[in-house]
Parts: sequence; structure tokens; C-alpha cells
Amino acid sequence: MDNLSAQEHTCKSCGNTFVGLYCNLCGEKIIEPQERQIKSVMGHLLVASTIVDNKFLKSLWYTVAKPGLLSREYVDGRRVMYMRPLQMFFILNLIYFLFPVLQMFNSSLYTQLHVLPHSKLAQKVVAGILKKDGMTMQGFELMYNDKTTSLAKLLVVVFVVLASLPLSLIFRKKNRYFTDHVAFSVELTSFNLAINAIALSLLFALINAIFRFSHSSSYGIYLNDLTLTIIFVSTNLYYIFYAARTFYSQRGKRLILKAFAGILGLFVALEVYRFFLFFITIWTM
Repeated sequence: MDNLSAQEHTCKSCGNTFVGLYCNLCGEKIIEPQERQIKSVMGHLLVASTIVDNKFLKSLWYTVAKPGLLSREYVDGRRVMYMRPLQMFFILNLIYFLFPVLQMFNSSLYTQLHVLPHSKLAQKVVAGILKKDGMTMQGFELMYNDKTTSLAKLLVVVFVVLASLPLSLIFRKKNRYFTDHVAFSVELTSFNLAINAIALSLLFALINAIFRFSHSSSYGIYLNDLTLTIIFVSTNLYYIFYAARTFYSQRGKRLILKAFAGILGLFVALEVYRFFLFFITIWTM
């Protein structure tokens, strides 16, 4: 078979004549025979989905093992070797949206009415709706929970922006723009989607299968708001502590204080996000 890279070609996109596999004007590639084979086509499909793409796996690994590295490399202009933080976020959010995972960024009607700081306001709003429409609480709750589950997965990007606000105040630095803090927040949210939503769901599914196989009581008795809060605080404290060293070059005793302040800031951002989620859910029902 002739070597296509040594032949002269006419670009099918721009009409330019060139030698090699890539057009020197528009970058169009000559399709080689082996690229039409089933094996090659399937490989391109897998790469296009990015689930087995080397950049995705590499970037995800760095997000978990070396917090803050991906966002630091991105804002410093070293972007070729990694997947962009926002691109990875959308892929993880797509997985979070399509599959039944823990609703980390969701809040049931019960939580909205009885647990959160704005619960009294939420109770008044719901009471007014029930009175106006003549609905029962049980029926309204079913409708609300179904609607808010879908909306929560779509509105995670709102949490990204909200989380960047306290982080930009806690880690003030002259050489960091607000967009840099947003990039850091994107990586932080990707970490939470990967670990506290997707991976944790898989772990709980495995544990549940073990409980069922051993005919023991369900693990659900151990899975409550307290358990999830402990997991959220622990994992995010780990992330912020190490990411602050990498992304913000924070050192010394202030690092510990700012890491805990970062956790508090995330809780505030999460509560504000849930506040918006409640009213957006009510508005769209």
C-alpha cells in the first residue's frame, strides 16, 4: 500500500494542494484506510465520549489525587496536557444527570421545610400553595421532589458561581482574578461530583448488595443527613487544604484556618443554592 503521507493531495475542504496527511492551510486530515475499520471507528467513538479519553482520566485523577493542580495549570496557561476544568465538569455533571446517584446538590421538600435556615419561609410559601390549589401535602411533596431532582442536576453550575464568591474572599491574592477563583470552584465541584455523588453512590450500591447477600438489614439506616454531612466536610476539607497549597500557594498556620473557613464558605454557598433551588422549583411546577 502506498504511503499516503508521501503523496500529494488536494484538500476536500479548502482545495489546497499539499503533501502529507494534514492540509497546511485548514488542517483537514486525509482519511487513511485503517481509519474506516470497525475497530478504529469504535475507538474514535469511545474517545469522543471522553470516558476512556486519556485527558479525561488523567485530569480526573489529578483532581482527586492532586487537588488544585488542574485549575492552577489552566489559569497559568498550561492547558494542552489536561482537559479544561469546565469541560470535565460538564462531563461529570452529565453522568450525574443521567444516572441514579446521590442527590448531593438536591434537597427534598422535607429538608426544605424543616432543616434549612429558610425553612419557615418555605413553610409559608407551601402552605399558601396548598390552600390556593386545594392540594394535599403528600401529593405536593411527590410533585416537588420529582421536579427538584431534575432541576438540581441542571443548576449545579449556579453552585459553582456561588462557591467562588467566599473562596475569592478567603484566598485574596493580587495575582488571582475572579475568573481564576471560578476555575478553582469548577474543579472543586467536579471533585464533589466525582467523589461525593458518583463514586459514593457506587460504593453505597456495593454495600447494599453485600447487605442483601448476607440477609442483613439495609445500610440505609446508617445513611442520614449526619453521615452525609461528615463525608462532605471530610472530603472537602481534604480538597481545600491541599488545593490551597497548590492553587493559592498558601502555607503555614493560616492554611489550616483558611481551609476551615473555606468549608464554612462552601456551606453558605450550598445553603444559598438550596434557597434558589426551592423557589425555582416552586416557580416551574
